[in-house]
Amino acid sequence: MASRSTCGACKVHAMQTVLTTGATGLIGAAAVARLGRHYTLRALNRRALSGSGLCAGGPSRRLPLRRLLMLPFATCAMLLAASVAHADVNINVPLLETAPTIDGDLAEWKDRAHNDGVWDMRRISEARFYRLDRGARNRLTDHGDEPPLEDDLRARYYIAWDAHNFYLGAEVWDNVNDLDDPEPADKRWYFKDAICWFMEGPRDRANERFGQGDNAFCFIADPQPARRNAWWRHGAPGQSYLEEPIPEAACDYVVRMDPWGRSAADFVLEARVEMVPTFGQSDPRWQPPQVGDEYGMEIVHTDPDGGAYGGHFMIYGNGDDDNTWGRMILVGPRKPIGRAAE
Repeated sequence: MASRSTCGACKVHAMQTVLTTGATGLIGAAAVARLGRHYTLRALNRRALSGSGLCAGGPSRRLPLRRLLMLPFATCAMLLAASVAHADVNINVPLLETAPTIDGDLAEWKDRAHNDGVWDMRRISEARFYRLDRGARNRLTDHGDEPPLEDDLRARYYIAWDAHNFYLGAEVWDNVNDLDDPEPADKRWYFKDAICWFMEGPRDRANERFGQGDNAFCFIADPQPARRNAWWRHGAPGQSYLEEPIPEAACDYVVRMDPWGRSAADFVLEARVEMVPTFGQSDPRWQPPQVGDEYGMEIVHTDPDGGAYGGHFMIYGNGDDDNTWGRMILVGPRKPIGRAAE
């Protein structure tokens, strides 16, 4: 006959089965997988059962039925809370079969790139990733006599790839072009009007803040070309938050102001960033791109409007933590959306 200690171990095994099937059934295996190497159901069970004698190998004490019944739900709540830390967004980025000319006119490729419509503060506030910080940083600022939110800042963002490069674009409607920094320094793009693509390649499940594999390609809304206006924040093996201009040979970009004759602060950005000198330096595990590869991505669009460190959009993620960034998947070529004949 099994001893009390053995029976206690059996109860633990039984509870793990209930917790696993209960959690997976209620919230799906994806939520469990998102916890990656940071949490396991077994560890959660040990926490839930700590002090009961069941996990310590000591004398077993019978848990009240009420507590046993509540454990699956408690575990599900913990898993749900952990899953909220991820944007849980899929971004399918098409392959360009012909490399575009970088001249500030997106017409050549924008209909074949990823673009999910116009973003403004109202739309962001309804997105799932907004719940990651609930407007603490993902916001615009009030300097008095402000226009409606959609006239303060709104934009479309574009991204595509080929065998060597990422292509980045934006069409921006803004009310103020702010290029002033109260404490000027080359790396302080976030104190100016700028758009930055945060990208991790290859994507992994580790929580890192500009560590190995993390890159940020940041472009200031200044039509005057300068190395500091195309900035690269990145990590490397054993290093984080490295700051330098994007290597000159690896980048072309153009900022075209007032493209629609509506506002002097409106602009179009078009850029090319070569992968080998950037991703290849940031992470030795990186391999040349192919269909099906996964990256992480977030877009940060800063809009200080005269303030020292002002408002900005954070789209598909929550700041520097790469584990919150959306899942970007490289896909094959995309045909432009057509119109039906009458």
